[in-house]
Amino acid sequence: MITKEQVLPFIHLAFTEDVRDGDHSSLACIPQGNIGRAHLLVKDEGIIAGILLAQWIFESIDPSLKLNTLLSDGDTVKKGDIAFIVEGCSVSILTAERLVLNCMQRMSAIATKTKEYVTLIEGTETTILDTRKTTPGIRVIEKWAVRIGGGANHRFGLYDMIMLKDNHLDYAGGITKAIEKTLTYLKEKHLDLKIEVEARDLNEVKEIMKAGGIHRIMLDNFTPAETIIAVQLINGAFETESSGGITDQTIRSYAECGVDFISVGALTHSVYNMDLSLKAF
Repeated sequence: MITKEQVLPFIHLAFTEDVRDGDHSSLACIPQGNIGRAHLLVKDEGIIAGILLAQWIFESIDPSLKLNTLLSDGDTVKKGDIAFIVEGCSVSILTAERLVLNCMQRMSAIATKTKEYVTLIEGTETTILDTRKTTPGIRVIEKWAVRIGGGANHRFGLYDMIMLKDNHLDYAGGITKAIEKTLTYLKEKHLDLKIEVEARDLNEVKEIMKAGGIHRIMLDNFTPAETIIAVQLINGAFETESSGGITDQTIRSYAECGVDFISVGALTHSVYNMDLSLKAF
């Protein structure tokens, strides 16, 4: 679960970027103390996400604002639905408006895309994962949206998991050396981190298995036929993850190979924002 404490630094930074010394458009024309109401109008179809974040944003700009939520994060929505009603100082509502919309539009798009992929592999034992292909500065809310859509999070950053990809392996002098050095490093630094190693072909899968000491093997750009062979070869000794160029057209064929995870960068780097509006009434 994402906590308010994790998100507050982002909210404060966003307000600093947007508001600075004041929302002069609102301050210039709206009487001081004016009270207003507005509702979040859905103008699209999909999965709504970011309602709790919106509450935290409104609270940060003005704790006196009251939010009446009519929907919950993860609900399926259609055009014309109302997600929530906010009431209080009109200036505060307008000052928070754009940040709320920017976040919810993107989060809802990501949640919707994730739900689509999750639905495509229903009935299998595979879990959909996101990647680090996120927008700098807002990774926390993008990964939150993936979870709202029914997916799971891969590592959050470089610090919470070891992931040895092709460049690491090449720079380190090969798979076996890279794994050996990593195990030594973790022991010396007293770190307890899971290790994932990327395999580019079946021979590399065999070398990773022989080296051992790791938790997951990523099958990068394998075909479904190659994936079946790899999964049979690994035979549950390590977790398996398919990645690389997997689309909504091919994802089920990979899930049916029996991999534990499929990571999809498109969940966060190739989405179109859901159409939402905050309307005074």
